[in-house]
Amino acid sequence: MEFNSLSYLILALPFAMFLIIGLLGYKMSPKVAGLLGTTVFGVTSIICYGVAIQYFSQYYGGEYPKEVLFNLEWLRMSENLCISIGFLLDPISAMMLVVISTVSLMVHIYSMGYMHGEEGFQRYYAVLSLFSFAMLGLVVATNIFQMYIFWELVGVSSFLLISFYFKKPEAVRAAKKAFIVTRFADMFFLIGILILSYYTQTFDFLPLTEVTNNHVAIVQSTMGGVTLCGFSVISIAVFLIFLGGAGKSAMFPFHIWLPDAMEGPTPASALIHAATMVVAGVYLVARLFPIYVFEAPEVLEIITYIGAFTSLFAAVIACTQTDIKKVLAFSTISQIAYMLVSLGVSGYGAEEGLGYTASMWHLFTHAMFKATLFLAAGCIIHAVHSNEMDAMGGLRKYLKITHVTFLFACLAIAGIWPFSGFFSKDEILVAAHEAAPVIYWCQTFVAGLTAFYMFRLYFRIFWYDEPAYEHHKPHEAPSNMTIPLIILSIYLLSGFIPFSELISPDYVGYEIHTHWNVAIPSLLVALVGIGIAYFLYFKKNEKPDMIANKVKGLYTAASHRFYIDEVYLFITNNIIFKKICQPIAWFDRHVIDGFMDSLAWATNITSEETKEIQSGNVQNYAWFFIMGVIVITFLALYL
Repeated sequence: MEFNSLSYLILALPFAMFLIIGLLGYKMSPKVAGLLGTTVFGVTSIICYGVAIQYFSQYYGGEYPKEVLFNLEWLRMSENLCISIGFLLDPISAMMLVVISTVSLMVHIYSMGYMHGEEGFQRYYAVLSLFSFAMLGLVVATNIFQMYIFWELVGVSSFLLISFYFKKPEAVRAAKKAFIVTRFADMFFLIGILILSYYTQTFDFLPLTEVTNNHVAIVQSTMGGVTLCGFSVISIAVFLIFLGGAGKSAMFPFHIWLPDAMEGPTPASALIHAATMVVAGVYLVARLFPIYVFEAPEVLEIITYIGAFTSLFAAVIACTQTDIKKVLAFSTISQIAYMLVSLGVSGYGAEEGLGYTASMWHLFTHAMFKATLFLAAGCIIHAVHSNEMDAMGGLRKYLKITHVTFLFACLAIAGIWPFSGFFSKDEILVAAHEAAPVIYWCQTFVAGLTAFYMFRLYFRIFWYDEPAYEHHKPHEAPSNMTIPLIILSIYLLSGFIPFSELISPDYVGYEIHTHWNVAIPSLLVALVGIGIAYFLYFKKNEKPDMIANKVKGLYTAASHRFYIDEVYLFITNNIIFKKICQPIAWFDRHVIDGFMDSLAWATNITSEETKEIQSGNVQNYAWFFIMGVIVITFLALYL
């Protein structure tokens, strides 16, 4: 079968489901709506896999081309500049089709059990289809403006999913927070797009990423040497574009929305905040990577340091959280930052481009093991009716499938052989080791912290002393929730895929091998982290509290997310609102509105006085006539 001819269905089917379930869902039973949405997205997933496999098998062992399967002109802005809607197929878009379709399909199936009996079940599946459509449209975009359109649509559908429990004030606040923070970052993204397109006169990715003699020809010829306030315009544009990606990927200082977004349904958290939406920033930098590496290397260096700081910052916070979803949220921030670090230390071509390959590899592996962790967390929450670790313990006896899959996913994220995270994380560390030793040691330490906080979570949930389950005994989730876990667990062995032969920055596959001089130290660091977690959390003891008291200041600060949220609230409430917005509001209310109100009052008074003239009394009319003649005569004679 020629799957490329069916590529338009990848976008058409989820969008159709959004319309059908969204408009007619109230006439369907929840079961029908769920089965319809899941079945249709299953067909979409088959097409995604078919397109990806066909693409890689066709060009395996050679150079992978960029194929535009279709491209429809939508809006022409000038002779050279137009916005189109199309489908771009290359190694990273093909990979993302697999990632998005796999995780989204598992979430569709899982939600049939997890969301059973929830008010608004049909609405949930409609928005789920909308999100899947938007994310798929984003990764196959042929131009940066199409990407921006779907980028914003992803933000809207994310808002709707986070606020699904809109009767809960916490969910509403979290949704507004996510929407405002990401919109603020997206403003920079749009400005960057406008600057880039103004000079290059194109939105299309093909000319924007075409490399000639170690330069992006169109960018170099139109923007090379152009400065603004002493800064390169190219650097300004791509840095602003990166800020948009930093917002979506929850990088410091735009990270504050992601932990609160856990107020949404857990399956939605798995889809949006673990595997797809949050990697959009990484995908954006990877898509424009030639511009970053050749035309704005200083911006790539900034990305490296932002990523390194964010990965360490989030990992430290994750070590102190007690809400299972909050731990996974900060873990996601840390791992996304890991990917950006890998892009930041990468070159272009063959071995020099190892960081790029490793970043995309980790994107793939992270999507699978983090989706497994989130869905397993949903099974745990379903069993104990709480997100807090204090309500958990000894659950290995009750949740056997969840226990095994959660353990495998923890081993994967900790980077333990033979699970997928070992291979992708090893290549990231190799790239950092060769490019920036300081970054390498920082990321090695973060790898140790990752192993610690994930196994702190694992031991605390499944081995720690069992609390009193008074009202009910925990039980395993139904099969429509455990089967997706089992399927996703298979992908935890995806590290044996020859990823470097499929994805590279110059689209030419090459062979890599395990660098044991880096792999062994990172493996030992991970094992040390697991050992410390075992020592502290395998059984109930006083050691965690004793350590927390010894570093009370650091522990308290980390548990409160280093008070970044409070700083933002202070700035927002005391500076922006009170010092800026309130004076403007006063001026608007008393000066602008006051002037208009006074003008209306004067007009009203004038009209009241004027209408007295129209009395119908002929004597009054004659009097006004005579007085008018006298005034006109006087003016004519003396002026």
